[in-house]
Amino acid sequence: MELWIPITIAAAFAQNLRFMLQKHLKGQLSTFGTTYARFVWAAPLALILVVILQSGRTAALPETTTGFFVFGTIGGVTQILATALLVQLFGMRNFAVGVTFSKTETVQAVIFGIIILGEAIGGWGFVAILISLLGVILISVNPADVSLRGFFSRSMLIGLGSGALFGISAVSYRAASLSLGSGDFLIRAAVTLAFVTVLQTALMSLYLKFREPGEMGRVFAAWRVTLWVGVTGMLGSLGWFTAMTLQNAAYVRALGQIELVFTFAASYVIFKERSSGREITGIMLIVIGILVLLVAR
Repeated sequence: MELWIPITIAAAFAQNLRFMLQKHLKGQLSTFGTTYARFVWAAPLALILVVILQSGRTAALPETTTGFFVFGTIGGVTQILATALLVQLFGMRNFAVGVTFSKTETVQAVIFGIIILGEAIGGWGFVAILISLLGVILISVNPADVSLRGFFSRSMLIGLGSGALFGISAVSYRAASLSLGSGDFLIRAAVTLAFVTVLQTALMSLYLKFREPGEMGRVFAAWRVTLWVGVTGMLGSLGWFTAMTLQNAAYVRALGQIELVFTFAASYVIFKERSSGREITGIMLIVIGILVLLVAR
């Protein structure tokens, strides 16, 4: 089995744990406060990880390049903007339509991977992505709540924009990691993660200071939970960055949709929630798409 596969699955699992913790924080912090918790604790942990990985190595840290800082900054900023657009969808009437279009991230990552890195995927790989995308759509949208008119709305444009920004972010992270001058895949991923999380923490600190005064204090006051949000967020991001250093970002994001399977399992076992037949069909399609992707690889 190729190494990027178990790493991606582990990253998806860690991300699912983070979402569960963030759900626990609902009502205690704002949406951006909860998001900030992911970065403010992850940044120092990522820096510590770089120090630990580098200790005992005879080689110096990977040599940074202009491309590293450019692509790392693009990835960090577009990820924040993509999340902001997704949050904006929460209060819109055609929320389901917008979220569905945001899930085109994987397909858009294929396009941006070709444009930015010149990386194409095979025919069966694209078929696998489309199968899993259909599964995501079935899970995200209730047909009874969707009209033809809704597909040509502001929420559609915001959803597509969010998916595009997530796609650019994923490809940019891979480009940043690959642009480092030396080092193995793990230290490249760790250095990229450290730079991006520090940048995102600084940007979100400025945002909260001026737009949501006092929210940073509430994040630190709830440290018993927010710290674990940061830990799981850092582990998940390290997994994504490592996998995307090893493999095409579109393949990684496609396999990463297994996160939804973990989510529904947690929903059933922990929160005692039950899924509809449509949602179960969606999960099956995601699993089939992943299996096709792995066989194609």
